[in-house]
Amino acid sequence: MSNTTPSITFSRRNFLRTSSLASGGLLIGFNLFNACKPNAKPPVDISKLDFKDFNAFIKIAKNGMVTIFSPNPEIGQGVKTSMPMIIAEELDVLWENVHVQQGILDTENYTRQVAGGSQSIRFGWDALRQTGATAKQMLVNAAAVRWGVDATECSASKGVITNGKGETLGYGDVVEEAAGLEVPENVTLKEPKDYTVIGTDVGNVDIEKIITGKPLFGLDYKVEGMVYASVLRPPAFGQELESFDDTAAKAVPGVIDVIRIGSKVNELMGKDEVNWTVQMVKSEKVAVIAENTWAAMQGKKAIKAKWTDVSPLESSDFQDKKLMELLDGKDFVTQRKDGDVNRAFAQADKVLELTYESPFLPHNCMEPMNFFANVTDEKIHLVGPVQTPADAAATVAELLGRDVADVHLEMTRMGGGFGRRLYGDFVYEAAEISDAIKKPVKMVSSREDDMMTGVYRPAIKYRIKASIKDGELTGYHLKEAAINGNMYGLIANFFPAGALENYQVDTAFYESNVTTGAWRAPYTNFLAYAEQTFFDELAELMEVDKIKLRLDLLEKVKGTDDERIQYDPERMQNVIRTAVEKSGWGKQPEGTYQGFVSYYCHNTHVAEVADVQMENGMPVVKKVTCVVDCGIVVNPLGALNQIEGGVIDGVGHAMYGNFGFEKGAPTANNYDKYRLIRMMEAPEVVTHLIQNELSPTGLGEPTLPPAGGAVANALKAATGKRIYKQPFMEAPDFWKDTDKEIIG
Repeated sequence: MSNTTPSITFSRRNFLRTSSLASGGLLIGFNLFNACKPNAKPPVDISKLDFKDFNAFIKIAKNGMVTIFSPNPEIGQGVKTSMPMIIAEELDVLWENVHVQQGILDTENYTRQVAGGSQSIRFGWDALRQTGATAKQMLVNAAAVRWGVDATECSASKGVITNGKGETLGYGDVVEEAAGLEVPENVTLKEPKDYTVIGTDVGNVDIEKIITGKPLFGLDYKVEGMVYASVLRPPAFGQELESFDDTAAKAVPGVIDVIRIGSKVNELMGKDEVNWTVQMVKSEKVAVIAENTWAAMQGKKAIKAKWTDVSPLESSDFQDKKLMELLDGKDFVTQRKDGDVNRAFAQADKVLELTYESPFLPHNCMEPMNFFANVTDEKIHLVGPVQTPADAAATVAELLGRDVADVHLEMTRMGGGFGRRLYGDFVYEAAEISDAIKKPVKMVSSREDDMMTGVYRPAIKYRIKASIKDGELTGYHLKEAAINGNMYGLIANFFPAGALENYQVDTAFYESNVTTGAWRAPYTNFLAYAEQTFFDELAELMEVDKIKLRLDLLEKVKGTDDERIQYDPERMQNVIRTAVEKSGWGKQPEGTYQGFVSYYCHNTHVAEVADVQMENGMPVVKKVTCVVDCGIVVNPLGALNQIEGGVIDGVGHAMYGNFGFEKGAPTANNYDKYRLIRMMEAPEVVTHLIQNELSPTGLGEPTLPPAGGAVANALKAATGKRIYKQPFMEAPDFWKDTDKEIIG
């Protein structure tokens, strides 16, 4: 069934348009998420407008060229390409005649200018189509007026309007007339069968600039008179700045000044209602101001600081013990409870109970944290890579005691985010430094800064228990113990919720002074591995086929009236069967071992099969077959990039990612001690996209969580050894030791 809407009402208040007398073009502003405020009005005289006063709009020139402004932050997920593609489809223009430009933050007219949760396309789908269709109808109406015919006698395609007599006009020919007409209340959207832009492979709109080194990223941004800053932060979590000696730092050539910052943030944290992104900032710091980045960083190294222990300096052994105490304790919050799991366990013929463990993980963005700020009496100018620009702008305004209207924030392309740039600590630092020195400043972190003073995926332990009675699965109990909580908590309504009469999900956490937060595919990145390897072991205990076990459980969810259930059992069964077929499941030659996983998260259904071979006694992941149902695929080329990147990232972190603490300090500060997957270790990823006409869902995150589980199940097939702890390759000798049976 199609989710497209053939005819849709579009309020005038949700569609801004005005004529450009000076440029001879039509400017159309639009609300991406049906969130345009009723009082939003276009500027009276747009001849003075430089097209930066809206966060997203269409500009049509007299020569027919179209500029589409993309409003959401671009972190490599491709929205700067795919969102304009949706508009261009309904506007009916040739993609080669479209120019895409990054929009600025505009909280007055639009909402959810956020990069996170794989939700940009999902939330923008309807409004983006409406925007393009409305613009096209205005142009068609203008042409009809010129010809003196009814608009229903005209059609538009590829930027050209045609009437019943075969006469044609280009969009640019009627752009001025269109600006003077009423905005249509009702527009018709295309059917998917008629798409000419959506569903085609479109290259990244920034690719030429990326490969030729043109300015795009936050680190590229420069203005006249700008200085640079490097910030010295506490070396361990649980410490605060007591005092510092900056004599040696000021002697470093190029160093301009050394200042103490953080008091404004600490004062803000003391308020009852605080923006959630401030909470991670816990200490005053030292900022070194210099003529260039090198001098600033060398000056920072020369600072002699004294730090005071204000809370326990935690080590990984202590954290591990605390999590195990939580699992063994009773201080849980029940997220969902169906039936009576305890009764199911008491009546069971067999009970399987296993514990799974994961470490902290840093984000490892290619581009370190950085931001530009220029605080003046007139405005606060912010430029840089941030996933939550509206939150950052609002917090900076509160931090400096200014009106949020004073903040002008421009977004740059980001060299990676993965959740780290949801938190605006680096933005606040830049703003506070600029406010103190009264100069434009670029705050730049080093790789060591990012890894030592970051926001991490919390260490987590899961305990899963299931009961079997008369050959049937009768109960399922999942417990989570996480440091500081697992962001949004477990998704208690994901599979196998709804498939069992007795089902319970409990969570517990303890508060640590280590800052934790969202990490790519929050709350599911490790859970998928734990649950899906558990299902394989459960199938072995039940002596049933592991694929059939999943399909049979999904069958029980069909027709459910439980509105809490988010996944679609039919769509999940479809990706499972497709993955079995496309991967050659069970038909691989001798020496190739396979592991299967199916998973739903971020509104997308995924199934993956990993192929593993043993080389010199060590397991090697050769291939991952990935089947994805994400609805309509806007840009297949971009989709493949996201899918493959997610799979490889998932494999790499499950195999190698390990991060811990010793007396409050991270055990790794760069890649010489923190292991990432290498190019030669990246498996082949074979992708299959399920074709349907359902509205699109997320792709930036859903293929990462299943990857670790697929590899773990393949490793079991290859070696006979079960793994209950990540990373899998922490002890390479384990794989050569045939006497051992499990890790963890």
